[in-house]
Amino acid sequence: MKITDTHTHLYMREFDEDINFVIKKAFHKGINRFLLPSIDSSTIPSILKLEKKYPNICFPMVGLHPNKVDPYNLEKELQNIKTWLYKHSFISIGEIGMDLHLETKFVSEQEYAFQTQIQWAKQKKLPVVIHCRKAFDQVFHILSKEKNPFLKGVLHCFSGTLEQAKKIIDIGIKLGIGGIITFKNNHVSQFLHKINLNHIVLETDSPYLSPHPFRGKRNEPENLRIILEKLSQIYSTSEEKISDIIHLNVENLFFK
Repeated sequence: MKITDTHTHLYMREFDEDINFVIKKAFHKGINRFLLPSIDSSTIPSILKLEKKYPNICFPMVGLHPNKVDPYNLEKELQNIKTWLYKHSFISIGEIGMDLHLETKFVSEQEYAFQTQIQWAKQKKLPVVIHCRKAFDQVFHILSKEKNPFLKGVLHCFSGTLEQAKKIIDIGIKLGIGGIITFKNNHVSQFLHKINLNHIVLETDSPYLSPHPFRGKRNEPENLRIILEKLSQIYSTSEEKISDIIHLNVENLFFK
């Protein structure tokens, strides 16, 4: 099987001591590509070091995370992101979006940063990787305004409703499915079978959001096999068939 972790923060300090072993274990489980979203401009050099160390294995993204939106430094930081975007090759613009769980004071600044980066993505014909936490209506509103044939991407760490899933898919955005579907009492696994597999990609968000039974421990890309096993149960389809379909989704979204 060829499996891509479409969202992993392997450049973070949690992996400083054993990154080689982490990647080796993932390869052993069939996970052989890792897409690395940035948080802000300060994280990009670390991401590019991994790309250089693991060519055609680690692929960099560039973007400003909504939790890093600082109204007093926003224009400067967006310019830093844009400078990187135009001087290096990135596979996507991300992780961008809105988060109203931790911060509700800077909604307009988050909206501005999100919309600005979407416009860059359309200009560069790159997919977007979207962070959305307690902000679906705001995110959907901006995506609807910016919708055009060049707007594509992933709603990272999808945890919404079936109605929200259908609305996002109708815009042309895929769902990033990760460890949440293994949690007890999660509702996504109850309706996910109603979503065509053509609209799904796999992700870990490692080192965060470890699937059951590893909740509370460091997440790693190898845990995608746990998520794939859960999808096999949800769709009553073999892991191999699901993997093949999702591999094509990833190819069409990020590598064409």
